[in-house]
Amino acid sequence: MVSEDYPIVPATEAHLPEILALMQAGAVGARVGMEVDDVAVYRPAFERIVAAPETALYVVLDARDGSVAATYQLTFSLGLGFRGQPRAIVESVHTRADLRGQGIGARMMQHAEALARAEGCCMVQLTSNKLRKDAHRFYERLGFEQSHFGFKKML
Repeated sequence: MVSEDYPIVPATEAHLPEILALMQAGAVGARVGMEVDDVAVYRPAFERIVAAPETALYVVLDARDGSVAATYQLTFSLGLGFRGQPRAIVESVHTRADLRGQGIGARMMQHAEALARAEGCCMVQLTSNKLRKDAHRFYERLGFEQSHFGFKKML
């Protein structure tokens, strides 16, 4: 498992350019060509995310140089199902290509699960673009099961 050389911390605005680079590097499907290089475009959304009590954005730092090795977003969602227990939604999971296969992604998901349990969540759920076959295998190795079909309508 990954050592303390890769701490998981809440994202700050200083991390935003590297987070966006990770997201753009992993873009598939409808997101390809839709992102821009101007960090200022994303700053209002970043500020809303970090201010929202139900959502958090995390980064995994490479302690050797302080760079962002990986990132993910966690949102707690309320619902009546499952006896009214909240659920955790994981989004925007990205690990730098040169660091994949070292346990960083698994450690992030363990981090998300621990936070979800602490909030009393009944499940952790996520969606993954149908083109990301390696990501699907990764989630299945971690015990996630494909239970639903997802639908989107771009606005």
